[in-house]
Amino acid sequence: MDRSVRLSALASELGIQIARADDVVIGGVVYDSRAVEPGFLFAALVGGDADGHDYAAEAVSRGAAAVLAERPLPIPAPVLIVPDSRAALAPLAAAFYGHPSRGLGVIGITGTDGKTTTSYLVDSILRRAGRRTGMVGTVSLRVGDEVLTHGTRQTTPESADIQRYLRRMADAGVDWAVLEATSHGLDLHRLDGVRFGVGAVTNITHEHLEHHKTIAAYRRAKAILFERVGAVGGVAVINADDPGAAEMVPYAKGATIVRFGMDREAEVTASDVRLSATGSRFRLDAFGERVAIRLPYIGGFNVANALCAAGVALAAGMELAQIGEGLAQAPPVPGRMARVDEGQPFSVVIDYAHTPESLRKVLGLLRTLTPGGRLILVMGSAGERDVEKRAVQGAAATELADFSVFTSEDPRFEDPEAIVAEIAAGAVAVGGKEGTTFARLVDREQAVERAIAMAKPGDCVLLAGKGHEGSIIWGREKRPWDEDAAARRALAARGYHGGPPPNVPSNDISP
Repeated sequence: MDRSVRLSALASELGIQIARADDVVIGGVVYDSRAVEPGFLFAALVGGDADGHDYAAEAVSRGAAAVLAERPLPIPAPVLIVPDSRAALAPLAAAFYGHPSRGLGVIGITGTDGKTTTSYLVDSILRRAGRRTGMVGTVSLRVGDEVLTHGTRQTTPESADIQRYLRRMADAGVDWAVLEATSHGLDLHRLDGVRFGVGAVTNITHEHLEHHKTIAAYRRAKAILFERVGAVGGVAVINADDPGAAEMVPYAKGATIVRFGMDREAEVTASDVRLSATGSRFRLDAFGERVAIRLPYIGGFNVANALCAAGVALAAGMELAQIGEGLAQAPPVPGRMARVDEGQPFSVVIDYAHTPESLRKVLGLLRTLTPGGRLILVMGSAGERDVEKRAVQGAAATELADFSVFTSEDPRFEDPEAIVAEIAAGAVAVGGKEGTTFARLVDREQAVERAIAMAKPGDCVLLAGKGHEGSIIWGREKRPWDEDAAARRALAARGYHGGPPPNVPSNDISP
């Protein structure tokens, strides 16, 4: 994807004039000095752990032709000085890549929980209907049929990356781009310059208060998506059953509102819902039409995700029959209700659930699928993230699981023992007792081993919080991690290596 734009054209997007002598040709836009190639523009971003201004000289030594910065720098290259380099990077990157979202249908999906699953469902519907799609999210980074490497753990990447992916999608003839729009991504300008034709919200509960400080500010960040959808006369798909999601409606001024839900009046609803251990069936009603749905995902919360996806698909011009086919053929979502089966007489499930609400939903579902057996949980809470939710998670674990092993998720620079202690305090506050209802093991491998070692026939072990993620963050180090592999190692230590054991019943909770 070769591109070249004069610096003066990019500067004009920011309202900056440059000297003629500085009007170099820019061949790329990056914010990581290690990614600089000759002729690139380097954006010096101020982050939580590092300041890009400290790496500007290195970027120039690598061939950077210009630098975007918040202050003058003693470097032999033109410097575009702006009040906020992250905010300025978004329109600059959009201009460099030729404003690709103007030639695409772009769908933004936000919410505390369910963004990834809903994105997969939307993508399945569109692809089954013959549309060419692209995805940017927690798990998937894809342009048409080409799967790209997800280099960071950011659900919503920085704006330069977003615009580059959208450019590739536009060049590849993609009809619809499905983007997971996080509160961080919206608040930190990563999605500035993206034209959203459709926006959807699954729910808004308790998360990311380490950044937003208050629930009100968290919801306000989510609302940015709907302001942008409304500004272009798009479609806003809102969960009528969730109070937090319903608060997005006033911000979607100018948009067509499509509500979905089961408990309140809505345009897209489900009735005759039948849940089982192998999937979900329900009747989808939308705008006076009706279709029977067979969904290969389990749980009522996935019925809600399917309704959200249906609302989005309708906004994208799909018919109900196409929606039904796409939902029926939806692929498994990595790290979401994923079953680990080595022939053991108990269930082992991996799920990304890492918020109090998602943890309660998954535990509640697994309880119904574990009649007579115990529910054993492994969970942690991320370091340098929402501190208040840790005790709430511990309480949820104690109230809904029979035994929990509190462990590490991504400690970052926090003391992992202290994080686990905060979770345990929440458990104790609702009657939990260490050694009886919970244990503490900072080492996640040992925690998985402990949980699986204590499982008996008919029990269910839930490994929550990591899901598909391939690392655990300790300080600045990303230590390789594979939850599925860890579970299989623990099962192998108990003698389970695949194949069902003879005459021993097991719980089947796979989608």
